[in-house]
Amino acid sequence: MRRARWTALAAVAAAAALALAACAPTDDAGSDATPSDGTLTTVTPGVLTVATSDPAYEPWVVDDDPTTGKGFEAAVAYAVAEQLGFDKEHVTWEVASFEQIIAPGAKTFDIAINQVSISDERKANLDFSSPYYETAQAVVTLEGTAGETAKSLAALQGLRIGAMVGTTSLTAAQDTIDPATPVSVFNDNDQAKQALTSGLVDAIVVDLPTALYLTSAELDGGILVGQLPDSAGGDQFGLVLDKGSALTGPVTEAVDALRANGTLAKLEATWLTDAAGAPVLK
Repeated sequence: MRRARWTALAAVAAAAALALAACAPTDDAGSDATPSDGTLTTVTPGVLTVATSDPAYEPWVVDDDPTTGKGFEAAVAYAVAEQLGFDKEHVTWEVASFEQIIAPGAKTFDIAINQVSISDERKANLDFSSPYYETAQAVVTLEGTAGETAKSLAALQGLRIGAMVGTTSLTAAQDTIDPATPVSVFNDNDQAKQALTSGLVDAIVVDLPTALYLTSAELDGGILVGQLPDSAGGDQFGLVLDKGSALTGPVTEAVDALRANGTLAKLEATWLTDAAGAPVLK
């Protein structure tokens, strides 16, 4: 349902953009101009195409609808677009899974925002902007489960742990917790959450903002066990672009400007829950 809605919105936005471009005066730089670099080349001329996953979860995207600009990543995307010279009417959204976003090869979008951690391995095949958010990985469990009394990494090692495929959460679960049984891998965080509630795993590893949201709003009896030490303060999310994209420089400049003028901090305060009460596990 959301995928169909986004596709329809994308088609309308693209058509509107082309119509506006046709009517624009010839001396108007247009919405695809940056404040400093001149004209940007995008997948659809005059439109910035942004990809994220479907479903997209809070607090990153509210109500699975990034077109509203509500939620941290939806708001960041529109703020970056504005810095690049695109108003909201000239931003369109495309659905792409996490694996599609990080896969090598040409993309059908200009940028993607989907809690993708910047790593040297990924940078071999992708371009990233400078970080728009820095987080940590955290462990979530439920009341009445074997994970409820876990207060250390050693206590977690005997539990059944789950995490989402292809994520830093999975790497942290495997390397930092190093459980006695292999980490259960799920296609997305929703499946990991369902495995936790159905008793297939004792705890799951997700990024800290997601952990805070799950335990406060989605899980009945959810418990935030704590942060994983090797990831605390070191997991950086960046906008994803094609390898060698001409947009990488301008997008990075946009993110840097939003950091410098306090916009990123303001959006973080608006949409992401305070991390207090999430101890670092040892």
